[in-house]
Amino acid sequence: MSAAVQIPLSMLVVFASAKLLSEIFERFGQPGIAGEILAGILIGPHVLGWMEPNQVLRILSDLGVMFLLFRVGLEVRARDLVQVGGTALMVAVAGVILPFLCGWGISSLWGEPKIESIFTGAAMVATSVGITAEVLAGRGLLHTSAARVILAAAVVDDVLGLIVLAVVSGLAQGAVNYVEIGLTGAIALGFVALLAKFGTHTAKRVIPRVRSQLSLAEGEFAIAMTLLFALSVLAVYAGVAAIIGAFLAGMALSETVEARLHDMVDGVSELLVPFFLAGIGLHFDVAAFSTVSNLLLAAAILLAAIASKLVACGLGAAGMGRIDAIRVGVGMVPRGEVGMVVAQIGLNMGVLAANVHAVIVFMSVATTLAAPPLLKLAFRRATRIEKEIVADLG
Repeated sequence: MSAAVQIPLSMLVVFASAKLLSEIFERFGQPGIAGEILAGILIGPHVLGWMEPNQVLRILSDLGVMFLLFRVGLEVRARDLVQVGGTALMVAVAGVILPFLCGWGISSLWGEPKIESIFTGAAMVATSVGITAEVLAGRGLLHTSAARVILAAAVVDDVLGLIVLAVVSGLAQGAVNYVEIGLTGAIALGFVALLAKFGTHTAKRVIPRVRSQLSLAEGEFAIAMTLLFALSVLAVYAGVAAIIGAFLAGMALSETVEARLHDMVDGVSELLVPFFLAGIGLHFDVAAFSTVSNLLLAAAILLAAIASKLVACGLGAAGMGRIDAIRVGVGMVPRGEVGMVVAQIGLNMGVLAANVHAVIVFMSVATTLAAPPLLKLAFRRATRIEKEIVADLG
């Protein structure tokens, strides 16, 4: 297939399939994003075989999740996240320790090698905040207490997941540089804390002045996109994911920009986010069910992945009350692309067997598919009165 055809054909098949399944799911009262992920599974190489993961789709997927988190950031005020920082830290730490131990323990019981078992635990650590954020944004619940804790915890979770991955990768290579890992973690946390603390204040002072000097028809959009990509780059250099930089860029602008920017960002997100969601489904591998032993391992890992986040993160948020604690636990369940990245690193390093890699990919996709209906169930008591209160506070 020529490059000239590959780009529009890939976009056509993935986008149209994702939106068709989303429409069907919405008609049956289910979250549309579950349909978009399922679309990726159906058209992927292991079911219908219409589309395989490729460089074009990977780039569109990366852009999609960046714009998703930027859009979410525009709806969140930094001071709201700072207020729940203590609870979010407990949620993040608990949500790293228990899933890691569960993954390591289950894999060891199955007789897998030590390093492979540790890598399995590492793949269960981090949360894919994009899925939860999309569901909460769609239901107008981003400003609830539980949503604020989930978002803040997911940012911390990303840093902790990075540290765990660095340690595990070092063990696989035979040497761990704890000083370098500690320094990277400190830089990453400092970057996040600095932007959360001063980003909004700086944007309020600088953005209006810059905007007043521009002659561009969409000057505010140009400024926002520049900040989005700049902070995404800085986030990577600081040691965290680009999407964290995108989220922080949106949050910095949340109290400054006009409604026009929100509309434009929504439009770009509607185009790109389906590639992120369907891209998760494209990696679903039926090899996870190749043998009875592998099938049982996949089931055990999936149950542990869901239960460990529910229990650990729920306990971390216990001070918020039972209902909000459950909401936080559910919101931290999806692993999405984060788990798959860890699995791919382990495979490339030669410490993960192909069948275990398939199990981890299955876990990542399945937890992501499970999250939207679980979130809908957990937030079913977020009544119209609650939303009105939240709107008044905003």
